[in-house]
Amino acid sequence: MKIPEFFKRSDLTSTLWSFRREFVIVGIFSMIANVLMLAPTLYMLQVYDRVLASQSELTLIAMSLLTLFLFAIMAFAEWMRSRLLVRTGVRLDSQLSTQVFNASFESHLSQSGSNPSRAFGDLIQIRQFLTGNGIFAFFDAPWTPIYMAVLFFLHPWLGVLGVVFALLQAALAWFGHRNTLAPSEAAAAAQAEAGSFLQSKLRNAEVLESMGMIRSLQLRWAERHQTALARNGDSQHLMHRITAISKFIRYSQQSLALGAGALLVIDGQLSPGGMIAANVLMTRALSPIDMLVSSWRQFAGMRAAFVRLETLLADYPERDPALKRVAPTGQITLRKVFALAAGRAEPILKNVAFEVPAGCVTAILGPSGSGKSTLARVMVGIWPNVSGEVLLDGLPVEGWNRIELGPHIGYLPQDVELFEGSIAENIARFSQTDAAKVIEAAKSAGLHEMILRFPKGYDTSIGEAGNLLSGGQRQRIGLARAIYGNPMIVVLDEPNANLDDMGEAALYKTVEELKAKGKTVFLITHRPGAVAVADRILLLRDGTVQADGPRDAVVAALQSAQQAAQQAARAASSAPPLGAHNPFAAA
Repeated sequence: MKIPEFFKRSDLTSTLWSFRREFVIVGIFSMIANVLMLAPTLYMLQVYDRVLASQSELTLIAMSLLTLFLFAIMAFAEWMRSRLLVRTGVRLDSQLSTQVFNASFESHLSQSGSNPSRAFGDLIQIRQFLTGNGIFAFFDAPWTPIYMAVLFFLHPWLGVLGVVFALLQAALAWFGHRNTLAPSEAAAAAQAEAGSFLQSKLRNAEVLESMGMIRSLQLRWAERHQTALARNGDSQHLMHRITAISKFIRYSQQSLALGAGALLVIDGQLSPGGMIAANVLMTRALSPIDMLVSSWRQFAGMRAAFVRLETLLADYPERDPALKRVAPTGQITLRKVFALAAGRAEPILKNVAFEVPAGCVTAILGPSGSGKSTLARVMVGIWPNVSGEVLLDGLPVEGWNRIELGPHIGYLPQDVELFEGSIAENIARFSQTDAAKVIEAAKSAGLHEMILRFPKGYDTSIGEAGNLLSGGQRQRIGLARAIYGNPMIVVLDEPNANLDDMGEAALYKTVEELKAKGKTVFLITHRPGAVAVADRILLLRDGTVQADGPRDAVVAALQSAQQAAQQAARAASSAPPLGAHNPFAAA
């Protein structure tokens, strides 16, 4: 039987639902703690109305010991529910952290400017709310009617007064929900935008400093920062106003409850013990509502984090871990592929179609801006907005498990990104380092001798983003990382952009070795040396395929087209002026 969509739970909701047993136990401990909260009220009633009247020390001692025992049980119940909620928060984090990690990075690939760390911040915010005072208010609030019933038992007018103040506090909580959520989210979004803007510019601090761009960018950051401050100020002012009103209601309740009790004592309708007990009991009855009001900002932030995280996990669900496929042979097929980019109406790639058999070296040529780097990202499955079919061994590349597929793909982007760690760790892709494979990859990239000249060899730290290395060194380490583990498919995007003649010769030698091993290689470059090592040539221009086929056939066709164009140009330049053969020229 198919479950209706209405009843289906999201991954986040299902995970929280799996902790229902823990929440039930927390509810039981909350029941024990709240029931025992009546102990101080009963103790006051007995002391004022019985002990003081009977002058019995034995009764006072017995009641005090019993009350202390009940307080101990109440403290144990509160400690246990706090401990259980903390453990639940840790288990929630452990169950979702891997899925959030994968989903956040998939989101970062598909949405320009997204921040993967925000998802982890949302998970932490949910976990902290589950272990904070706000969640206790939700567990304690259902016991407010019981306290109200005890107030009615002491005297109906005390119960009515408690209901009035409870309604006022509830109305204030509702007002806070309606009016603080949007300003709080707007302030958080503005602050995140300002922080993201600053962080992105700090990555290029050297360029900013060298060309005197800091002042201009500081003014742009200041605009975003002032907007964040203004929105945060609006949110804070509203919250402080609500908090002030809440304090006024709470203090008024305490005083009016005591005054009403005193009036009833004067009229002989209530004992002095009942007056004191009613004041304490009313404060306790309204405490969960007051706590809800004071923690509403945390609840609003948690709710927004929950919605964002739920949407993220729904958009990027966890891949089926049971899905296993055989290692790819390296056949790449594209059919009617269009690659789009946010904010750009015209596609970058337009109706691209070709098929490359396994074990083939393909040189992808074309002028700047023709879509070569985009094509590289499309083939390895990391370009977000793609229509058409991108097939690896006849299967859609997006259907592969990335963790399973990753070792079979080598990718060297145009902008080489290395990570803080040692040279060996970067070459080994930060997996368990296999020294033999690392050295093999380094030798294939012509990097082994250079690495040995470093003070610590392969254990040399490269600094953050490889800032301790030159551009050529970073590129060659990136090449070694791409061919580490002998992947079946290797995509090299401008791999010789920062290489000298020796480095370029080592690159072509590496491509020849990969070709001899039967690997599928795509070599994107502007330099003509790549043609010599290629089996096929793919020529791109303005996002469309201008030529595709075996190297010699494509080169011959391009040379013929070039010769024809040159002959046409010479013919046009040597033709006589139009007027020389125009019979109407004399007229």
